[in-house]
Amino acid sequence: MEEKENPFDMDTSSFDSDRYLERLLKDCSLKQIMDTEAAVVKDTQTLHSDMQTLVYENYNKFISATDTIRKMKDDFKQMETDVNLLMTKMQSITTFSEQITGTLQGTRSQLCRLSEKHSLLKRLQFLSTLPAKLKSLIEEQNYAQAVQDYLHAQKVFAQYGRQPSFDGIQRDCDAIMADLKERLRQDFQRAGNTAQSLTEIGELLLQLDEKTSDLASEMLRCAGKRLHEQIVMLQDQTERDMLEFVDIGIDGFLNDLALVVTSYFDMFVAKHYEHERDDFQENALNELNIFLNENIDKYLTLVQDRVESDIGYGDTQVMLRALDRLHRRLQAMRNICRGLQVQRNTLEIIIAAAHQLCDAHGKSLRDHFADSLSAVRLSLVSAKSDVAAGVNLSDLISNLYVAMVEKIKGVLQDLMIFLRTDWSFNIKAEHKGALCVEGIRENLLIGFLRHISKVMCSFADASSSSPPNLLLVLSKTCLELEQQGVHILIALVDDLYEIDSENSATLTHETEICAEMRETAQSLLDAYVRLQGTNISQMLRKSVETRDWLNCLEPRSVRAVMKRVVEELGSIETVVASLYESTGNAGFRTTASSDSSRKTYFSNFNASKPQYRSNWSNYTPSQLESSYVSNIHRLFSERVDIFTSVEFSKASIVMGIIKIGLKTLLECVRLRTFSKFGLQQIQVDAHYLQMNLWRFVSDENLVNFLLDEILGSAVHRCLESVLMEPNAVEIICERG
Repeated sequence: MEEKENPFDMDTSSFDSDRYLERLLKDCSLKQIMDTEAAVVKDTQTLHSDMQTLVYENYNKFISATDTIRKMKDDFKQMETDVNLLMTKMQSITTFSEQITGTLQGTRSQLCRLSEKHSLLKRLQFLSTLPAKLKSLIEEQNYAQAVQDYLHAQKVFAQYGRQPSFDGIQRDCDAIMADLKERLRQDFQRAGNTAQSLTEIGELLLQLDEKTSDLASEMLRCAGKRLHEQIVMLQDQTERDMLEFVDIGIDGFLNDLALVVTSYFDMFVAKHYEHERDDFQENALNELNIFLNENIDKYLTLVQDRVESDIGYGDTQVMLRALDRLHRRLQAMRNICRGLQVQRNTLEIIIAAAHQLCDAHGKSLRDHFADSLSAVRLSLVSAKSDVAAGVNLSDLISNLYVAMVEKIKGVLQDLMIFLRTDWSFNIKAEHKGALCVEGIRENLLIGFLRHISKVMCSFADASSSSPPNLLLVLSKTCLELEQQGVHILIALVDDLYEIDSENSATLTHETEICAEMRETAQSLLDAYVRLQGTNISQMLRKSVETRDWLNCLEPRSVRAVMKRVVEELGSIETVVASLYESTGNAGFRTTASSDSSRKTYFSNFNASKPQYRSNWSNYTPSQLESSYVSNIHRLFSERVDIFTSVEFSKASIVMGIIKIGLKTLLECVRLRTFSKFGLQQIQVDAHYLQMNLWRFVSDENLVNFLLDEILGSAVHRCLESVLMEPNAVEIICERG
């Protein structure tokens, strides 16, 4: 209230201008008073402008409202006149109606009787023309209308059938309908009927009082023939793709089957027949269930056969789209077929297809691996030299490794299509586990990795005629798989398919596969060493066996086979170095040990050093003939294992080959008898090998020990044990 009665508020009715001015002059400065005056003037002008605008905007409305009110006064006067005229006419109509009612009161009952007689005459006329009409409808094959007219006439026959004239018409109609019933039975049993026609004919036969139980059995039998024809037709659709094949089956077979089932259900299960047994509906339902499952099983068996024939050849996505569409249709049939139990579904086919596709992919992987191995082998065979082959070995290994890994990755990605969330079918947990764990992880991936290991290991057999460099490539590839590939692939499959392999006791752990890969790599590398060692050994063995050591001339040069052996070892080292770098400082040899290339390096025991140096020529023949020196040597020497596993390093691999070659030379020397010059030739050859083999190995002592054994064995097998002067040996070797 205080705000409404405020005399200083210009917006209220209690505003007092004098008091407001007095207060303003008292409280405000001159500038504030002038500002207030300007604000009041501005507000006043704005208010006047708004008022004018409002008046202008509503002026036309005011004029229109005035015209409307004036017009309404004139219209109401005319309307009042029309209403009065209408009342007068209604009164006249009422008067005429009362007069007509009074005039017709006496004849109303007569008109009703005439109407009833007219209706009766129409019925009688219908009965008199019924036989001819029934024949006409049957000739036109309008069986449904004929049955409907006959059933309609039955009511009249029941009322007037005792009349002689009606009795004759009834007999004619019964005879005509008996012929129709027999024709319908023949049509019902005819092969090639569609489900729609079976349903229509069955409905007509039921209306003509056909026995329900017989008709139910006959309907399933005839429908079974028709559906069998559909199956036979589908078996011939081999040229169509999977999607078209399923669409044809859905539009033909499944639609007919659904129509038969629903029609049979409505005719024989949903209805109650008084003249049938109480268990008729239950038996009919059981027969329908058996019929439905037998036919669905036949169709799904056909689909499964088609899927099996397409696995690995057709498009997997197209196949799954077709199976997804089929699954949706069967789900819809389950909803339509009330009270029926469809025992089989498409999920079994999909799971089986997934496992078959895993098998197909497994075969594809094995074939691809075999082709890759053939390509590698062909590349190695067509290489012009070992050096050229060695340069390309890294590329071959890279291509083989990358091709295998990428192929496996592609297969794992392809199989993910079965687990897409947009399919209508849902692979349940137990099926998903069996598919992902058994089908994909264990059977496909782990199985293929073990196949790789097994196939590569077969190349290490002594009976296989594999090129040496192929063994080296396969060994390095297995090593790459052990170090990287196995972990990458198993981690990928576990991640894609959400498999917890770390906490599973039944799944194959990656350490097992890695161990198999490393074992295979070791076997292949050992086979490579044995094969190359055998090649060196054959050259040395032939050079010893084909020479007459008792009639040798005084040596003037190193034999060509020793140069060939050194060259061969150089080529092998180049090839191996392209894949395996030397490990540790011991593997890098750039210079020989103290005077190793300048003096003969055949030993006598020296306790102060592990290396032992002396010249066999310092001994007299009698001393050389005794085995005292060599026995002391063997007593304090370590046993040399020739055929042992080598390490994955250049020095170890080449050393293994050298040991096999020198051991073969030693055994060949032990089987020969030498003259003085023959012994000296062995001395020259051994010194040449000692001068050149040191750069291939990390442990010179082992090579020197074997060369000592070779020369010592030749001394024992010599008839005149006189060695050449060391300086002469060095000159020959340096010159040769």
